[in-house]
Amino acid sequence: MLLDPLRIPAATWSDPAVRDALSRRDVGGLFRRIGQLTGASQTRIGAAVGLEQGYVSRVTAGRKVTSIEVLERIADGCRMPDEARMALGLAPQSSRPCHRDMASTQGQRQSGLPVNRSWREDVRAAIQLWEGDVNRRDVVRQIAFSSAGYTLPALRWFTAPPPRTVEQAGSRTVDRPEIETIREMSATYRRLDNQYGGGHSRAAVARYLHQEVTPLLENGRYETPTARKLLSAIAELTQLAGWQAYDVADHGVAQLYLTRALELAQAAGDAGLGAEILAAMSHQATYLGHGVTGIDLARAARQTAIRAGLTVLTAEASVTEAHAHAMMRDERACTVALHQAEVALDRADRSSDPQWLGYFDEAYLSAKFGHCFRALGKPAQAERFAARSLRMDERYVRGKAFNLALLACSQAQQGDAERACAVGAEALTLTARLRSARAAGYVRELQAELAPYRQRGAVQGFIRRVDTVLGTRR
Repeated sequence: MLLDPLRIPAATWSDPAVRDALSRRDVGGLFRRIGQLTGASQTRIGAAVGLEQGYVSRVTAGRKVTSIEVLERIADGCRMPDEARMALGLAPQSSRPCHRDMASTQGQRQSGLPVNRSWREDVRAAIQLWEGDVNRRDVVRQIAFSSAGYTLPALRWFTAPPPRTVEQAGSRTVDRPEIETIREMSATYRRLDNQYGGGHSRAAVARYLHQEVTPLLENGRYETPTARKLLSAIAELTQLAGWQAYDVADHGVAQLYLTRALELAQAAGDAGLGAEILAAMSHQATYLGHGVTGIDLARAARQTAIRAGLTVLTAEASVTEAHAHAMMRDERACTVALHQAEVALDRADRSSDPQWLGYFDEAYLSAKFGHCFRALGKPAQAERFAARSLRMDERYVRGKAFNLALLACSQAQQGDAERACAVGAEALTLTARLRSARAAGYVRELQAELAPYRQRGAVQGFIRRVDTVLGTRR
């Protein structure tokens, strides 16, 4: 359910209780008083400031907020005037470089970033994220996903040029062996992610970034050519961490990781990886129902892919845009984007693809076509492409589980319940091996599609098996 924007009357900031709470940095008292004056629930306040309702509840109950980033998020989300901001101990809005339109303000609030930042600040932000994730800090884990949170990072990607020099005179030499190690670790973790799901090694990736990569960034000695390769390798691994968080439904954490990955890719001057990260952002936004944001990010990815000269990335961005159009039920725009993707993949030279792009092939494209047609309510076409998507590399176990579930859903929508149960059983068998909220979600969608046929024996058996493997749904 969508919540109406939180509107706080200007007179609120003159209220004695509000002023007292601000002066004492009593955020719990501030939330309680805002709730009294506006009638807003904790959920609504949390949505406005980009924090989970549970975290807002703990703050309201007395938990102290000391993080400047969270205080900035709260001030921006409540649209505090400068006097209130300064009472809270923050810089006035007029001294902060920002865009005045609402989308940019909300994007700034969610990312916690000013428009103008140095590459060192981006590195520090990434290090803080890894540390907070490993130590399970609420400031990281209680941040909610917001489609507006991708506005400013995408804007920065296009308007802020990569730094001319990226160098550091630390005590530890960083060169090719250290960079190749990070890339090898990325390849290993990516393989595990595809075979066992994001939940299998997400914590391990965060620990590696915190324990092994942080010292290279903080104490390393490198000049610009080496630094760009180092930051590119780290951006790739950070993007993987975000993808894993997305796969296990930690969507706020995933958004933070993908944002940090894009910043690191920009510092590295790696346009190809930037396009891949923008496509991942689009994928997440569309999955969560934010179709307009998904379209915008996919188009940003396509423009970046063209700039990078990677035609296969252009195909990926186009099919990602098509899926967002399909979710918005815009069949014409979806068809145009699908055609663009098909043409681009036919023209692509795959001989120099980076390793992180190996998953994108004809089978993957067919699966995306299938998802588009299913979203458009065309199950026969969706079934045809879903069947084609199963001519795939068997190492992508999670992808195969997705594709089997897609095929079964398409069959169920056409009334072929028995075949849907048989294919669904294969999807469930693979899903049981995975730690993937998305894979489980697709099987649950199939369970819902089969509900009208629950009187049939095969359907009853399948539904019982799903509940046994995935747990009874309340």
